[in-house]
Amino acid sequence: MTSLTTVRVRYQTIEIGNTDIHICTLRDNQQFSDPDDEALNLGICSASWPMFGVIWPSSLVLANHMLDYDIAGKRILEVGCGMALSSLLLNHRHADITATDYHPTVEYFLDRNTTLNNNKEINFERLDWAEDNSHLGKFDMIIGSDLLYEDQHIDILAEFIDRHAMPTCEVIVVDPGRGRKNKLTNKMIEFGFSSKHVKPENTTYLDLPFKGHILTFSRDNSIQTE
Repeated sequence: MTSLTTVRVRYQTIEIGNTDIHICTLRDNQQFSDPDDEALNLGICSASWPMFGVIWPSSLVLANHMLDYDIAGKRILEVGCGMALSSLLLNHRHADITATDYHPTVEYFLDRNTTLNNNKEINFERLDWAEDNSHLGKFDMIIGSDLLYEDQHIDILAEFIDRHAMPTCEVIVVDPGRGRKNKLTNKMIEFGFSSKHVKPENTTYLDLPFKGHILTFSRDNSIQTE
């Protein structure tokens, strides 16, 4: 697992409402360290290696959206968590949160940042959405941000969500506007979810206007499964 001594990092405090999240990230998206070819063997090239390790606008939108969200009694999964800002926030709120990502270095930073915030350890599993061998189980809420880089990700992501969604489940995906939200929506409808696309109400915490949407997918099969 990558040591922090091999890449340049930065420490910052991100204000989410009145909550401060202390976080260590890569200094920028030019960092790279894969001495044992662990990432390369997973298909992660040097150019895409650092993408997990910086804070993207969509992750800020998701974290702010989750600040006051009703999480009582819910088991929550963050997919493609990267720097896991929302997981750190939800952990601070004492949520039952599990984080996942494909990148082999994510867990190192997640543990580091959990310690920085003096909170309990966050459950983490490194996994590939396409693999059907995870022991994660099922969740009441599944969240993620900026997940759809390629058309091929749409079916794989929707199928992964369906495998790990409780019969009654809410899914929240912040999409920055890469042109794939409607394709994901159509696939989620096939799995019995209704959908809603909204613009975030307030993004003054971002440097630039946010062109994307918050996608909310809901499914309630409690009656059918009783």
